[in-house]
Amino acid sequence: ACKENRLKDVKGFGIKTQASILQQIEFMYANADKFHYATAQEEVSKILAELNTIAGKIHVSTCGALRRKEIILDKIDFLYAGDKSELEKWAQNRPQDDDFKFPIGIHHCEDKDFIAELIQRTGNKEFLESTGFEFKEYASEEAFFKEKSRSYLPPECRHGREYEKEVDAKKLIQYEDLKGVIHNHSTYSDGLHSLEEMASFVKENGFEYFAISDHSKAAFYANGLSEDRIIQQHKEIDVLNSKMNGFKTYKSIEADILNNGDLDYEEAVLNSFDFVIASVHSNLKMDKEKAHARLIKAIENPYTRILGHLTTRLLLAREGYPIDHNYIIDACADNGVCIELNANPYRLDIDWQWIPYCMRKDVLISINPDAHNKDGIFDMKYGTDAARKGLLTKEMCLNALSQQDFEKWVNKN
Repeated sequence: ACKENRLKDVKGFGIKTQASILQQIEFMYANADKFHYATAQEEVSKILAELNTIAGKIHVSTCGALRRKEIILDKIDFLYAGDKSELEKWAQNRPQDDDFKFPIGIHHCEDKDFIAELIQRTGNKEFLESTGFEFKEYASEEAFFKEKSRSYLPPECRHGREYEKEVDAKKLIQYEDLKGVIHNHSTYSDGLHSLEEMASFVKENGFEYFAISDHSKAAFYANGLSEDRIIQQHKEIDVLNSKMNGFKTYKSIEADILNNGDLDYEEAVLNSFDFVIASVHSNLKMDKEKAHARLIKAIENPYTRILGHLTTRLLLAREGYPIDHNYIIDACADNGVCIELNANPYRLDIDWQWIPYCMRKDVLISINPDAHNKDGIFDMKYGTDAARKGLLTKEMCLNALSQQDFEKWVNKN
């Protein structure tokens, strides 16, 4: 109907709406056979367990885009060295699940070729070309990198980019480096668990600090906080901090960036928070010029400390805001604003490919779960995987700061 211009004259529609609908349909068709890395993990673990029990098994590993931890996949691949006939028997006898939606590739090789096959089936084409890969016997992946006079690169980092040659893998961020959990929601807005339940769960899991960042009042659909409810929440936080020794809950807010670039709430209200995360949630169809003006005004607001989910994209469902990343990152650098890597596996926004540029501009990245329930904090594992793909170091990750150093960041003017 869109292609035949049958919507343009329908009441409530028009040329622009018709074009937008067509673009969204084409986007979803183009991604119909793809899936999120996170959604495949349960099945991946199951298959690995099965492959490891096959008689005659010698080596088993994931490979391909799965082993590189690409955020979007169209297949899950495994490499198997061992008795081929036993592998084939397993494949023939494995129960078929009608609901199974992940295409599988099982690749067989001889024991002596396992490392070479693993390297070849993990790095992308650019990585193999940049390293001068040769198919031959290697004692280990580390031995391959040593032969090429290169520092070892973890599988998720093998993309063939020029600056990979200088990476020290030991400095890359790890999940265990994260000391705090920033950007979380509670029953004050659209979260599933109470403020105390969220804070206690974070503390129980070994973190040093927690920031509650419920929605602001413009997000009425998410039960955004009125000024009176902010006062109520802040009183509860004070009580929590008085009784939770060695752990601190910070007063934050995910403030909507309004259409004109202003932040939700008046200055006096914004000043009551320890820090503000500024995010776009509405009017996502602005052109690049208007989107830039909106974001820059928010970035330049002295109360903005973190820019939330930069493009507002939803992987495989919604394209992101049309922005010039360099331009926005430069503005964050100029204004001392940190950029969030929203760790929700359906967002992972800012995209990892822009992290090297952020680091070159000294813009901190905060790996935030945007948790709407207790278990949501563990999405930071997916955020960490994406951050490592972007070669993020511990030193450039905001919530890898100790509570003492994070406090200094909070109090920095």
